[in-house]
Amino acid sequence: MIPVRRVAVVANPQSGKGRGRRAADEAIAALRADGAQVQVYSGGSPAETRRLAEQAVAEKPDALVVVGGDGTLSGIIDVLAAAEVPIALVPAGTGNDLARALGLPRGDATAAVSVAVRGRTRLIDVGEVHSEGRTTPFLSVAALGFDAKVSDRTNRLRWPRGALRYYLALLIELIRLQPMDFRVEVDGGPQTAAPGTLIAVGNTASYGGGMPVCAGAAPDDGALDVVHVVPLTRLRLLRLFPLLLQGRHLTRPEVIHRRAQQVSVSAPGLVIYADGERVGAGECRITVRPAALRMLVPLSEGESDA
Repeated sequence: MIPVRRVAVVANPQSGKGRGRRAADEAIAALRADGAQVQVYSGGSPAETRRLAEQAVAEKPDALVVVGGDGTLSGIIDVLAAAEVPIALVPAGTGNDLARALGLPRGDATAAVSVAVRGRTRLIDVGEVHSEGRTTPFLSVAALGFDAKVSDRTNRLRWPRGALRYYLALLIELIRLQPMDFRVEVDGGPQTAAPGTLIAVGNTASYGGGMPVCAGAAPDDGALDVVHVVPLTRLRLLRLFPLLLQGRHLTRPEVIHRRAQQVSVSAPGLVIYADGERVGAGECRITVRPAALRMLVPLSEGESDA
């Protein structure tokens, strides 16, 4: 393998409540110690990060390192996919579910950035949510229903801070729990009534920092995993959560699991979240772009970087 010489680093210092800045400093130092020529692009907002990513790929680096969370990367997916530049992700967000799916080191920027000079290329799929007149790419899971409402409630609460705000949002939405009148169409089939508690559409297995709602989903299989939880009482939902946390929920009778190339969902009051961000409401069509992104990942066992 020819060593990478010219590496662009696109960093989001605000990601992970400040972890992005520390991770970027560690990654840049490690690259320079490896002899790479490093050009740094540090954005203070999503718009600035996107502009800097465009500038970085225009310089045609051998690899591009993104330091940030899943949201940082998903915000510039289309820029990176069009350039076909190999991407190394240094996870510095709160969830880091793509890094988990790709087997990337988490919590160790030096180890994570090593794939930029000693990794292999893995083509992965990109999901797309089409809603409210726009198309939003995502990498992990699109959430519709109860879990999306919890995320939405969390974002709207101003008190308390930290994890307690999420738990308060969870409690509020659990008290308000009502089945949603989903209407679902899979792979161009007939639209059917499918009331439920939630629908998750996964390009990878987990969201929320490791919750394997779409257990078994692979980011390079050219398909989406669709998990539909039927209407549940509060007590039954609470009983399902421990199984969900272990990825053992897909065999339960209240859970419907299928794989698809596209799925359309609508419901009164529907909110759609993907990669932790609100991306639509009311109705959506979710599709997959196979092999759209060139990610750098650790070498498989027995592989050599020579």
